[in-house]
Amino acid sequence: MIFRPMPGGLHFWHPAALLATGGGIGLARVASGTWGSLAALPLAWGIVSAAGLGGLLLAAVLAWVGGVWASAYIGRSGEKDSSAIVIDEIAGQWLSLLPCALDPVLYAMAFLAFRFFDIVKPWPASWIDREVGGGFGVMLDDVVAGIYAGTLVWALSFWM
Repeated sequence: MIFRPMPGGLHFWHPAALLATGGGIGLARVASGTWGSLAALPLAWGIVSAAGLGGLLLAAVLAWVGGVWASAYIGRSGEKDSSAIVIDEIAGQWLSLLPCALDPVLYAMAFLAFRFFDIVKPWPASWIDREVGGGFGVMLDDVVAGIYAGTLVWALSFWM
């Protein structure tokens, strides 16, 4: 079976489950965070095309707020930071894309940089991951990874 069960025993159509799993993307058994980050790319492109970079920032903030709620809801059911939760990757990936406008090369760089920082978790992301609990903690380490990746891409874009 290529999909994992819903986190916390929730039904697929429960709003917290839908949001936290990115519409089910997080249920992939292998590399769910990478799949969540990949899914964020075309969504971001559409948001920027329709509403500009301010729209993407607003979407990232809304994803973060909703993700805090959804992750906390799932955490109350016993799974504190389930691999099925990918809304944190989506919000973090969107933040990393803010300096990219609609440049496919910068999008690819932001994707790779975000995945690197999300996996390696340099300080303070590693401290947040260990010490900050609840939905806030689930979301915050990926926000930090997104800020790191966005800053790196922004700096690299000057050399391109």
